[in-house]
This record gives sequence, structure tokens and C-alpha cells, in this order.
Amino acid sequence: MASRFSFPEEDLFCPVCRDIFKDPVVLSCSHSFCKSCVQKCWKLKGFRECPVCRRRSSKSEPPCNRALKNLCESFLQQRHQRAPVLQRPAVLCSQHNEKLQLFCLEDKQPICLVCQASKTHRSHQCVPINDALKNHKNQLQTALKHLHEKLKMFTEVQQTYDQTTEHIKSQAQHTEEKIKTAFEKLHQFLRDDEAARIASLRREAEQKSQMMKKNIEQMSKDMSSLSNTIQATEEELRAEEVSFLQNFKATMKKATCALADPERVSGTLIDVAKHLGNLQFRVWEKMQEIVTHTPVILDPNTAHACLSVSGDLTSVRYLDPLQKLPDNPERFMYSKTVLGSEGFSSGTHSWEVAVGDHPLWNVGVVKKSTDRRKGIHLTPAHGMWAIKHRSGTYKALEDIDMALKRSPQRIRVQLDYDRGEISFYDPKDMTLLFKHRDTFTERLYPLLSVGPPGDAINLDLQICHRFLRR
Repeated sequence: MASRFSFPEEDLFCPVCRDIFKDPVVLSCSHSFCKSCVQKCWKLKGFRECPVCRRRSSKSEPPCNRALKNLCESFLQQRHQRAPVLQRPAVLCSQHNEKLQLFCLEDKQPICLVCQASKTHRSHQCVPINDALKNHKNQLQTALKHLHEKLKMFTEVQQTYDQTTEHIKSQAQHTEEKIKTAFEKLHQFLRDDEAARIASLRREAEQKSQMMKKNIEQMSKDMSSLSNTIQATEEELRAEEVSFLQNFKATMKKATCALADPERVSGTLIDVAKHLGNLQFRVWEKMQEIVTHTPVILDPNTAHACLSVSGDLTSVRYLDPLQKLPDNPERFMYSKTVLGSEGFSSGTHSWEVAVGDHPLWNVGVVKKSTDRRKGIHLTPAHGMWAIKHRSGTYKALEDIDMALKRSPQRIRVQLDYDRGEISFYDPKDMTLLFKHRDTFTERLYPLLSVGPPGDAINLDLQICHRFLRR
């Protein structure tokens, strides 16, 4: 058929009866109809107007469209030469038993010509079925596209959940080993305490694993629901034209996804710092013996993927290549930074960091709300108060030059939250390196950043221990 006709077959169909033109006539608005169809419309309405554009016609006997008539006859002749094809039965109006040829834009439903002339639809805007079909299919295609995009988001987050679940297991195993190693150094009467701590860890691991399992199960349900909705929507798009439009309102309601976007849940990882941080010191509180205390415990859940935090959570070094770690919200994504596990919102606090001859580091504090998904700027405006070392050059608060007589091997950080003071010293002789006054409005966390060590002897930045006696 395409070899004979260079235009769509739909152009040979009367907009009223949706069949091949019979005795086609053309109105002054250039729209063509079967002669009997247009006369029937005029008789029903009581006046002469175009059934499509509603433009008034001045001629009671519109002229024959001979060119269109010849095309229709040729088309029918060629069609009859082909094998007969089963025609789909026309869907009729339930009230008037007429073909549903128009679509009411206000009531969102297919109607016949009698419906259009009735009081119910007389003032409503109506368009031909084909025009409505195209427009509504486009709307549903857009909704379907959004459903596919949402399903993709759920799939990506589920992959993150799966990775997080595996990391929880690894963390739990690693932490349990550390706890056992620490308790092996203690006397027999401490074993009850060891068992209690391991039980606490396992409860947390189980709780968080169950939480992730619940999240994954809910994710699977949501994805299944989305998949079912997508399948039903796609099946509806393949439905009969009129059936599609009849069901469009209900289908569109189902296709409008009410599910919220999946979120990466904070606090899903094992709180390693709670189990290992200052472990010997807390045991010492029971034993009243001499133990080592570290004022700052690093939180590995915040560490950039190229940083390795030591097993006792007191030192950090740069690694290459990146580790495969969960993309949890607490973690720094671009800055090679790790935070202390505990923040400060009052009082005075101090700690020392052994930097040695490492050429690239930052030491200071950062407010809790700092965006960890972007690069950092060591300025109060960005919620950071720190000094940095770049291969022999020392600066404070990003761009304040520090003229130091010697390169300090350790940095002492002293925070007086209530007075709004942050000070940095060389603990060798307590030389003040830099001091800044500000107004702190939220919890501050110790910050360490470290880059490639180059030829340095000291690969790690180490939080220095303090020795306490009974």
C-alpha cells in the first residue's frame, strides 16, 4: 500500500464515521466529510458548521471533492485485491449506539456526535479521537519514563544497600577480632566484660543488619510495585484506542508514582568508635590500673576512600588505589579527610597530632553540618578552623601565612568552645603557632586530612596517647 500512496491511510478516513470517504464533499474551511455524514451532523445540530473546527458553512450543498473521491476509489480497489483482513469492531456509544468519534477534553472521555450536540457536551471543547489518542499517549509515555527513572534510582540505592550490608559484616568481624585481641591482654576476671562488649557489638551488627534487611525487603517490594505498574502501563499503551481512552483516567492515576525517592540512610554502619574507642581506658576505670588514653578517636565511617584508619582508630594514612567502601552520608567524598568520633559543644579540649615530616596535611576542627559531598575550604565561613602544611609552607584558615622558625613534629590543638577560641601549639616548647577567636554555634569535630607522603619517613598522622596512673 505504501508503494501507491505517499500519505497516511488515515487521510482517506472521514473524521465523522472513521471509514473510507463515501461521496466526499469539502467545506469552505477545507475539511472534507462523507456527504451523508455532514448532512446528518447538520440535521442533529440544527445549523451548518464544520464537525471538526465548528466553522459555520454558508453552503447547504457543499461541492464534491473529486480528487479525494478518486483517491478513495483507487485505495478501495487496491485493498480488495489483497487478502481480506479482519476489521476491529467499532466501539459504540452506550447511550446513542453511535461510533465514538470525538473526545471531550473537559470530561476526559470519548463521545459520539450525538453526545457532542447534547446539552451535556454542547459547550465543551472536543477533538477528534486520533488527536486525543496521540496527546494522551504522550502524557502516559512521559509518566512511564518517570517510572523507569524512579526504578533505576531504586536499583542504584539497593546496590548501595547490598554493599553496605556486606561492609557491616566485615566491620563486625574486624571489630570483634580487635575486641578479642584487647581482652586477651587482660586478666581472667575481665573476660566477663569482654563477653559483654562482644555481645553488644553483635546486637548492634544484628540490629543494623536486620534494619538493612528490612530496607532491602521494602526496596524489593517498592521495585516490584513499580515493575508491576510499569508492566500494566505498557500493556495499557498497547490497548485499543477507545479502550485506552476509556481507561486513561484510572491508568494515569496508577501510573503517577506516589513512592518517595529512595534515600541513603545515615547511621547504618557499625559504630566502631563506640566499641573500640578508648577501650583500654574504659576498662581501666574498672580495674584502676595504668592504661593509655587517646583524647581523639577517629571515625572510619567518615574517612575518604583513599584513607586507611589504623585498627586502634588513632592514626590515618593515604592509600592508592581507592578502597571499596559504602557511599554512606557520613563519609567525605572528595576531601582526603577523616573526623574524630566525638564532637564538642562546650568546655575545653586538647589533643596532639604527630605529623613528623609528612608534606601534606590539615589539622583542626570542623562543624557537624559541613557538606561532606564536596571539596573543603579551611575557613570559618565554611565551618572549618584549621592549619595546613604544603611541602614546607604553613597556612592558617586557608590563606593566612604562618612564619614558623622550625617545622613542628607535633601539633597541639586546644579548643575552648565556650570562649570561642581555637589555638595551635608546638608542644615541644608550647610555642603558639596560631590563635583564632570566633563564635561557635554547633558541635565541632576534630579534623585530619592527609595527602600522598612522597619521600617522607612518617606515613601516618597519629593522635598521640596520654598516660594516666591510678
